[in-house]
Amino acid sequence: MIGRIEGRLLEKQPPEVLIDVNGIGYEIQMPMTSFYQLPAVGENVAVYTHFVVREDAQLLFGFADKMERGLFRELIKANGVGPKLGLTILSGMSAAQFLNSVRSEDVSALVSLPGIGKKTAERLVVELKDRLAKFGKQEAVYIPLDMAKPNRDTIVPLNDAREEAQSALIALGYKPVQASKLVTSVYQDGMESESLIREALKAAI
Repeated sequence: MIGRIEGRLLEKQPPEVLIDVNGIGYEIQMPMTSFYQLPAVGENVAVYTHFVVREDAQLLFGFADKMERGLFRELIKANGVGPKLGLTILSGMSAAQFLNSVRSEDVSALVSLPGIGKKTAERLVVELKDRLAKFGKQEAVYIPLDMAKPNRDTIVPLNDAREEAQSALIALGYKPVQASKLVTSVYQDGMESESLIREALKAAI
């Protein structure tokens, strides 16, 4: 099990990063709430990880802290929730927002996420409400999506920013047409890709 990766951040292509550890580059997928907290490319970074082995792939998922990783692990234990959907859920809302939605049985908030229908949302509440009790209220203090501030270490051209934002949303489970509409609806002159993704995810909730 690979539980933690520490090295130099080589690339940031949401929702994936590339981290160099002694000459070996690890491709890691991260929820956007963790992605926003990354340092600039070229700097050292440490992320907590969860390693998934499938017949057709070996995947590494990264998180800013142990609490978010623990929540991801509980999510993928739920019936019908795989790693990709778990990543989408923790990108569409912060860990604290998800915990609050489950605890308050707010099915409508969960249904707003791509890939989550009413039945899936209801099942998540039933399956996870007791299991998530171990995440005490004091642990649920996390950067809310509307307060998460993207790093501004790399300025990308307008078209590239839009394309990168749309690609990230599609990777998180949004349909191409939906991703395009979300990005277009929130775009303002001069916005960078991470800002676009953040605002698009807010608009989708």
